[in-house]
Amino acid sequence: MKSKSTILIVDDERIVRESLLHWFEEEGYQVDIAESGEDALKIIDKDKYDLMLVDMKMPGISGLELLDRVKEIDPDCIFILITAFASVPTAIKALKNGAHDYITKPIDPDELAHIVEKAIHQRQLLQENTQLKDSLDEIIKPDNLIGECRQMKKIYDLINTVSLTDTTVMIRGESGTGKELVAKAIHINSKRRYFPIITVNCGALAESLLESELFGHEKGAFTGAHYKRKGKFEMADGGTIFLDEIGSISSKMQVELLRVIETKQFMRVGGNENIKSDFRIIAATNEPLEDLLKEGKFREDLYYRLNVFTIFIPPLRERREDIPILSYYFMNKFNAAMNKSFKNISDEAMDFLMNYNWPGNVRELENAIERALVVGKADTIELEDLPFHITPNNRIDLNDLSLASIERKHILNVLEANNWNISRSAEALQIDRVTLYNKINKYGFRKT
Repeated sequence: MKSKSTILIVDDERIVRESLLHWFEEEGYQVDIAESGEDALKIIDKDKYDLMLVDMKMPGISGLELLDRVKEIDPDCIFILITAFASVPTAIKALKNGAHDYITKPIDPDELAHIVEKAIHQRQLLQENTQLKDSLDEIIKPDNLIGECRQMKKIYDLINTVSLTDTTVMIRGESGTGKELVAKAIHINSKRRYFPIITVNCGALAESLLESELFGHEKGAFTGAHYKRKGKFEMADGGTIFLDEIGSISSKMQVELLRVIETKQFMRVGGNENIKSDFRIIAATNEPLEDLLKEGKFREDLYYRLNVFTIFIPPLRERREDIPILSYYFMNKFNAAMNKSFKNISDEAMDFLMNYNWPGNVRELENAIERALVVGKADTIELEDLPFHITPNNRIDLNDLSLASIERKHILNVLEANNWNISRSAEALQIDRVTLYNKINKYGFRKT
């Protein structure tokens, strides 16, 4: 560790320079010397040093003047002054100007060695701490939040703005646009980044299960509750809770959620103890909450509690310029995961990707690229590798790019690909069975 630390000794007395040189070389440091402030500036213009030992009084540039010049060039350099005439005013001035310490002549080698070792150790700890924080941020950074279009740049600005606060955020956008990725980006850029972000898909759970999921339960609270269990709000203490599909929760759960937001307190199911938790709420929905308000299906007071700061994520069809960037990103991602070596996407395949309306948005594009790498044979993704049945009957009609037309063709393709198995088709489309049945009725599909 010491062998990597570098020291520059600056003193106009030859005997002092050479004595210090030999002392610190024996200690394992890499040492250079300079006989004046002017020479020192020439040296540090080429190389940086961990630490400088500088005589206070020298002809030309003095030690204090050199201190000011060095701090402009390298603020992290440790600067220790050597003086034969120590006084309180000069010592205070040196420390105020950025010196780490000072030592008086005649120099005690052991004392100086201890000061230098301690100073360099502190510097290394600070550097390691900074590197550790940077690496932690990089590890948890969401990797799919990609885009260079104007709308995405605006979203990045909104993320940076709201991350600095504890404000409740509502993220809006169609299914598959990346709402959870935006929530994670807000969390990892906030002061809560070193605590967890807990995700709850409210639409995937029945009311009774959602209550237990959010608030936890005591042993014996209901049939099957064999153990006490913490809820998501309790697990999110210090961090963030992300409530996805918030528009799907029942009226009873809306009342419970409003109380938790206002008090930051709750009780486990079957319990009678108030539990406190310090959490931040980020909610998301792909439903028009305003319509639910008009229909009386969503509480107005809860709506205003959640809708403090809104981020809208546009569907992929409204930011087509990002499709090539995303496509190549996913290609490289699955290259690494599958040990593949695809390098390009053919012009015909890219034209199709650019003109398709992507009802499943970025998630659907990711799945399409993954499938292409699974079935593709060469190093280029071709049109036939994409998970769409491109025939004269179902090729995208560029004269009819309405969402309904694209959705109709895509749902029919998925149904036929899965032999009209409703469960598998709904899973592939990433919608529930009820929604798929409604789509089948809407478009008048019949199994042939």
